[in-house]
Amino acid sequence: MRPEDHPSATSPSRRGRGLVLLAVIALGVGIALGTVSGPQVPVGVAPYLPIAVVAALDAVFGGARAYLDGIFDAKVFVVSFVFNVLVAALIVWLGDQLGVGTQLSTAIVVVLGIRIFGNAAALRRRLLGA
Repeated sequence: MRPEDHPSATSPSRRGRGLVLLAVIALGVGIALGTVSGPQVPVGVAPYLPIAVVAALDAVFGGARAYLDGIFDAKVFVVSFVFNVLVAALIVWLGDQLGVGTQLSTAIVVVLGIRIFGNAAALRRRLLGA
């Protein structure tokens, strides 16, 4: 009998469920700590924080959709998460340098919002069949 055929072997879907549960617990702990501690955002970072959050949400919803579609790859998720945040921050910084930061921030929120709602709709269809 091969080791992977052994009944005690952990299946990839089981490990994946454990990682998802760990991620949900970590998110809950992070939200609780953030609520209790009331962190202060430095003034220099403040214009970039909302865009970074929206870019991160885009990656999270995309990852959730990929997970339910059975094509989730942790490496792709992490690269997507970091890349989305960095590119969004770079575009906002460039807009600030050109004096059109507000307009570019709005454009980023609209584009990422469309992606988030598209992924949310796919998640709804997948989970609820509607």
